[in-house]
Amino acid sequence: MSDERETSLTLNPKYDATGLITAVATDLSGQLLMVAHMNAEALAATLATREATFWSRSRNRLWKKGETSGHVLKVQEVRVDCDQDAIWLKCEPMGPACHTGERSCFYRIVEGGKLVRDA
Repeated sequence: MSDERETSLTLNPKYDATGLITAVATDLSGQLLMVAHMNAEALAATLATREATFWSRSRNRLWKKGETSGHVLKVQEVRVDCDQDAIWLKCEPMGPACHTGERSCFYRIVEGGKLVRDA
C-alpha cells in the first residue's frame, strides 16, 4: 500500500527523527561523489542556490560543499526517491568532491577484508 508521498507530485521529504535526510551526490555521468545529510534548511538552500548545501553532524551547522576549498558542487538536477527519504543530487563538481583531494569520497574498494585504491 502506498501513501501520498509515493504517488503525488508534491515535494514532501520524509526526514528522520533528527530532522535529516540522506543525500547522495553524483557527477553528471552518475559516478558517486559523496553521501551526506540534509535538513530542511539545507535542502531549501540547495534548491535556491543550485550549489550543494548539507547539514554537518560533526559541526552541528549548515555546510556548503566547497565553502573553504572552493570545490563546490553545482547542482544540475535534484531527484527524490519513491518514498521521499533520500535525495539524489546530479552535480557538476568544481574540483575534487572529497576533503582528501580525491575526485570521489569512494576511492577505495574492499577486497579480501582490506582496502585497495581504485585505479
